[in-house]
Amino acid sequence: MKAALITLGVLVAMVAVLPLFIPYPPDAIDLAGRRAAPSLAHWLGTDDLGRDLFSRALHGGRVSLAIGVLAAAVATMLGGALGATSGYFGGAADSLLMRMTDTMLSVPRLLLLMIVAAILQPSVLALILLIGAVGWMETARVTRTAVRSLATQEFVLAARAAGASNARILTRHLLANATAPLRASAALAVARAILLESTLSFFGVGVQPPAASWGSMLYQAQATMTTEPWLAVAPGAFILASVMAVTVLTDAERY
Repeated sequence: MKAALITLGVLVAMVAVLPLFIPYPPDAIDLAGRRAAPSLAHWLGTDDLGRDLFSRALHGGRVSLAIGVLAAAVATMLGGALGATSGYFGGAADSLLMRMTDTMLSVPRLLLLMIVAAILQPSVLALILLIGAVGWMETARVTRTAVRSLATQEFVLAARAAGASNARILTRHLLANATAPLRASAALAVARAILLESTLSFFGVGVQPPAASWGSMLYQAQATMTTEPWLAVAPGAFILASVMAVTVLTDAERY
């Protein structure tokens, strides 16, 4: 767990701080230095437009991590609200919301996102909302289970007897005591969102040029993967490290 936490901390620190000290803007074109191999001047080499890959990887990391965290926040809020409502009220509301959840789980989210993104050519904000809108189902199920187990506890019955409203019971008593599974679900949603954004960008329907993300960098590198492999190494390594670190932290939080 410590290694995962350190890895994630280093990644966040790198994308937040290092771009301030790199002399190459991420979109600076230098056709004379295109497709340069890694060197002291360009640590990770340059792409087919002569742009510094290290600079683009760090700025792209800001986009990829921001999409991952914010999309996970959207998914957690949606899933938490729906799951808590389902678990607390039960009955017809529970049946309706869980059938809706099952229906959404049966739809391949990547395929759905690719179709919508191909039609809309979404901005970064739209990508956050789209990924969040298809990522709430697991959180809803986890929250429902936690709330159902807490709803019969004495402190909830006492709050109800004291005249507390349903909204207060849900927010101040039930969700406040279900933070552990919510944190684990939110962390897993971050890893899922990073992978979804990377996949969408890899297929050319995610973050659009000239903006960089780890997925869009892989998309731009696929044509020269055999001749200039360094174009794909950095974004691929960053995606792998971030997703693995978040997954390990999720497992530690869960158990």
